[in-house]
Amino acid sequence: MKLPQDAFIRELLPEFVDSWINDIKNQFEDFIVNGKFDDLYRMAHTIKGSCFQFGLDEIAELGIKLMEYAKNRDVQNAVQMKDKIIGLFYEAKEFLQNNK
Repeated sequence: MKLPQDAFIRELLPEFVDSWINDIKNQFEDFIVNGKFDDLYRMAHTIKGSCFQFGLDEIAELGIKLMEYAKNRDVQNAVQMKDKIIGLFYEAKEFLQNNK
C-alpha cells in the first residue's frame, strides 16, 4: 500500500477508512436486496475515485469491478465484493495503525 505524502491527507485516512467500513456495512446489503443498482454503482464509483486519491489502489480496482457488476445488475458477483472490499479496508486500517 502506498500512502500519500501529504500530511493532511494522511491525517484524514483513518476516518476515511472507518467511514467506508460503516457505509458499506450499513448500505451495501440494502442496495442488493432492494435492487438499487444505481445506488450501488454510485457507491462503487465513489470508492474507486476516492480510494485512488488516498493511495488505496487495490480497493479502487475492486470499486471498478463493482461498478461493472452494478451496471450489469450482476447480483452474484456484486455480493462477493462486499467482504473483499471491507476486508481490504480493515487491512488498510491495520496498516495505518502500525505506521503512524
